[in-house]
Amino acid sequence: MKTAVIAMAYGSPSTIEDVPAYLQDVRGGRPARPEVVEELAERYRRIGGVSPLNERTEAQRAALERELGLPVYVGMKHWEPRIADAVQEAIAGGAERIVGLVLAPHYSRMSIGEYRERVENGLNGAKVELRFIDSWGAHRPFVDVLAARIRGTSAHVVFTAHSLPARILADGDPYRDQLLETARLVAGRAGLDPERWSFAFQSESPTGEAWLGPDILAELTRLRAQGVDSVLVAPIGFVADHLEILWDLDIVASELAATLGLRFERTPSLNDDPDFIRALAGVVRKEVGS
Repeated sequence: MKTAVIAMAYGSPSTIEDVPAYLQDVRGGRPARPEVVEELAERYRRIGGVSPLNERTEAQRAALERELGLPVYVGMKHWEPRIADAVQEAIAGGAERIVGLVLAPHYSRMSIGEYRERVENGLNGAKVELRFIDSWGAHRPFVDVLAARIRGTSAHVVFTAHSLPARILADGDPYRDQLLETARLVAGRAGLDPERWSFAFQSESPTGEAWLGPDILAELTRLRAQGVDSVLVAPIGFVADHLEILWDLDIVASELAATLGLRFERTPSLNDDPDFIRALAGVVRKEVGS
């Protein structure tokens, strides 16, 4: 059976000029207020003018394709190439089975669930077998890659991931539990004692409702008040450099840490690191049974 992989990511505007269209897409077609557009555009300017996410995702796609020996297509949730277009390209290439792989390790109906809907819509009734990987945050080779990045540190490790509205917990959404499981597994593999690591969320959106916490900024403040003088932030919910890494951590969190007198470091993003790509290929092979 001819198999193809659809590797999916959130997507990012290609240029500063694309920010209004990108925000409108994220907001379901509703234009954003000019001040909101300008605030986001300024963040992109601060990180060099554009997010590297699209470029990093393409590098991951190419590396995964080489590792698997299978065609791998990129589909973006909020930018080009769209997920539905990637699905149709795979079908046009003769795919009889499609493996859906979101480049985010942990499942939430608000995130991964929406990617799955886009893949299913992209099939448009085609008679193709769909294998969709919901989560892979506890995959042992992936855990080992993360553990290698923190092993031997003398700093307090703060694991982070993108926050989501707290109301997901009332519906039994597994997102937070999966993240905490990954953090425990990584800490265990790295030999960290429980008191030497903690977990925080980041990148909360200003929607006026409660989001999952603690927020990374509050956690840094708490740790400093407890006498911690050095932290290593490990963003285990992200697999590539993008705005949430380069702005929220490398600028905002780093600046707060400096104000607090707290030494701040971040683990390198996974991007197309060969060990990570091998781990990702293992996730796909496990799904298709070869």
